[in-house]
Amino acid sequence: MLKLACLCGQVRIGVAKRPDFINECNCTLCSKAGACWSYFHPSDVSVEGATNRYSREDKDDPASEIHFCGRCGSTTHFTLTRSAIAKFGNVQTGVNMRLADESDLAGIELRFPDGRAWSGGPDFSYVREPRIIG
Repeated sequence: MLKLACLCGQVRIGVAKRPDFINECNCTLCSKAGACWSYFHPSDVSVEGATNRYSREDKDDPASEIHFCGRCGSTTHFTLTRSAIAKFGNVQTGVNMRLADESDLAGIELRFPDGRAWSGGPDFSYVREPRIIG
């Protein structure tokens, strides 16, 4: 199990397994949140500690709520909104892997999706080649 924590330690996250890859997306939300996401089934993620939430206001029907520590401000994870769960099911939680110790992520592929150019479809391009952490 991977154990992650925000800067002040108030929010702690556990994930049942190492991720297959990590995305460092360049979209406005990910860039400003300072997040590198890995995606897990919600049953594989445990969160301890209170978080504040934010949903994008520039989208008519945002699919996710970004969670962050109310004390230190670290972006911790995202959950799907009610409308996204109604459409797709509760199938994904994103965890900000910047909260992990880098040594715990050695050997995992870091990808660089071009979220700024993404049209919202199933495929997207990358801004550069992936690299292996560590």
